[in-house]
Amino acid sequence: MILSPFERAVVGQEAQALVDQLLEIGIALSASQSLEELLHLILTKSRQITASDAGTIFLVQRERAVLEFKAAQNDSVTLPEQVQHYTIPLTADSLVGYVALTGESLNIADVYALRGSEMYQFNRSFDEALHYRTCSVLVVPMQNVSGEVIGVLQLINRKRSPDTLLTPETSVALTQPYSPWEEHIVRSLASQAAVIIERNHLLESIEQLFEGFITASVQAIETRDPVTAGHSERVAALTVRLAEITSATSRGVFRDVFFSDRQLQEIRYAALLHDFGKVGVPEAILNKQKKIYPEQLAVIRQRFALVRRTLEMETAQAKVNYLLSHPHRPHTPEQGCQHCAFLRHLDQELQQKLLILEDYWQLLEQANEPQILDQEPLERLRELTQFYYRGVDGELHPLITATELEQLLVRRGNLTQQERRIIEAHVTYTYQFLARIPWTPHLKNVPTIAYGHHERLDGSGYPRGIGAAEIPLQTQMLAIADIYDALTAKDRPYKKSLPVAKALEILWQEAKEFKINPDLVELFEQQEVFRVLGHQR
Repeated sequence: MILSPFERAVVGQEAQALVDQLLEIGIALSASQSLEELLHLILTKSRQITASDAGTIFLVQRERAVLEFKAAQNDSVTLPEQVQHYTIPLTADSLVGYVALTGESLNIADVYALRGSEMYQFNRSFDEALHYRTCSVLVVPMQNVSGEVIGVLQLINRKRSPDTLLTPETSVALTQPYSPWEEHIVRSLASQAAVIIERNHLLESIEQLFEGFITASVQAIETRDPVTAGHSERVAALTVRLAEITSATSRGVFRDVFFSDRQLQEIRYAALLHDFGKVGVPEAILNKQKKIYPEQLAVIRQRFALVRRTLEMETAQAKVNYLLSHPHRPHTPEQGCQHCAFLRHLDQELQQKLLILEDYWQLLEQANEPQILDQEPLERLRELTQFYYRGVDGELHPLITATELEQLLVRRGNLTQQERRIIEAHVTYTYQFLARIPWTPHLKNVPTIAYGHHERLDGSGYPRGIGAAEIPLQTQMLAIADIYDALTAKDRPYKKSLPVAKALEILWQEAKEFKINPDLVELFEQQEVFRVLGHQR
């Protein structure tokens, strides 16, 4: 057939319009993030190109041997909500099952006219339930680059006029079969969609991988530091809630702050992993509950027992030596027994020394608690280093060593300066570990956010001592959440849990000293961010 110049121009314009439309569809599909949104977009665009009245998409679930109903649209009837949760067996006796298993397309002019000799059959139960009449059907496989069918796209009732609404009585007259070029176009579109669906599945797998990694990492932290179990999750909940509130604020200093869902996820991951570097801290220091380690205290207890037994033995030996060098002489009750008096004197000296030893032990136990010590106990502790005993080697030894005294003289908490530096190194370990992970672009700031959670706005924090200008807002939120949970946590054996009011008071004190952000503290209190943990004022 020879076309006139006008007809060729019309055909050319239509082809160009189709190409433009397909390009727009490709761009729209690539931009879609949600699987549900993607499937409905595929179905909508396929129906628009072919003027289809209805359509469905099934995804193949091979491990369950079913086709899962994922998207459905119909211009002429309202679809029931439960249809979205429908599955059918992955067998060749249905139209979609046949296409899913064979990878072939089905282009049927009228499904009610099937002879019955085909392997597949049309199920009329949907038509009967919805009072609908299916006529022309195009069923195409959604194949990935490997040729594997991951889903099936089914278009129903190609309309002669796109705006027509169909009834069971008018469907035959107002619909027509799908043309070969439409089948070709839709199949190509379905394959393109399959690749994008696989991309989304891959992204979901990456997300699940990250979630699994985060969960395992938090579990590793809590296994090594069981006394702070739950801390990471609580800090993450507080930080994300504070970030959400800050992002929603339309006035004041935070009016231009906005965090997308991806950024909130980044904040959550950073908060969950902020203490991961504790895996590099020696377990003895990490789990230290008092100033003296349990094994040290056991040695000191044995040392006190040895001193006690040594004093008793020395007294007994002194008695024996005295009696051997002072023979017994008869005496009257009035004269009294000089030997007995001397022996009692030795016993009294022993009791006095044992009382001093017991007093020292009680002083040591008191000083071993992680509390703020007054000056008097500190001075008396130094007396312990002046108390010497003779060991089994015959040499004199101090009752308390210089190292043990250094630990007991800690004024606040339970860590020496060296131990504190080791603990503080966990922040650097966290950053070094997180920086080695190839984070996706929207999570690239996780290491930086976590790195600064112990920094303070006035530069007094650690490990870098940076100031306000260098601390990201997300990190400033994390710092407040971390401090609040440390104050209110009920799982720390070395300190008491503080009520919410007292914790807020301490936060404000820190804010007034410009260690933490006062505007964030104000939001934290006013919006009662702590309620995310179930706390009440």
